[in-house]
Amino acid sequence: MKPTYDAAVKEEVHKRMSPPSRESIPEISRCTGIATSTLYSWKRQWRSRGDLVPASTSPTEDWTPADKLAAVIQSTGLNGADLGAFCRERGLYPKQLARWRQAAEDANSSTAATMSDQRELRKQNQEQARQIRRLERELQKKEKALAEAAALLFVAKKRDALWPQSEES
Repeated sequence: MKPTYDAAVKEEVHKRMSPPSRESIPEISRCTGIATSTLYSWKRQWRSRGDLVPASTSPTEDWTPADKLAAVIQSTGLNGADLGAFCRERGLYPKQLARWRQAAEDANSSTAATMSDQRELRKQNQEQARQIRRLERELQKKEKALAEAAALLFVAKKRDALWPQSEES
């Protein structure tokens, strides 16, 4: 029989997963006795609703893009005091939110690369990679030739040192 949990328990778990505490799911499971699969299921449900639940002790810069976007959306329209409270509650800085908001806006701007631009860039990268490989092979050949010439010069100097040639012959 599956245990059922009331809304208060779910809310408490949600608070523990959410910033600023950001406890990990295994840690919450050990403390509460709730199965990790249940906690992961709740986390998926909350995320699908658009809630911000990173549930990780990783720094905010390591959040997933979806979590960063959720934070930006949730903070939209907040004034100075409310924004500060929002940031403190989640362990963020207003500058981080501003940077994430700018990144989201830039991703959808008209200057973003189109699919044809991306294909063209990929072609150029492939051509440059081919050219680099060709130049590296050429350089290896020249290095071998230079090493061989240096060895021949060394042998010639040693030969001349051991068996000097007279100018008469």
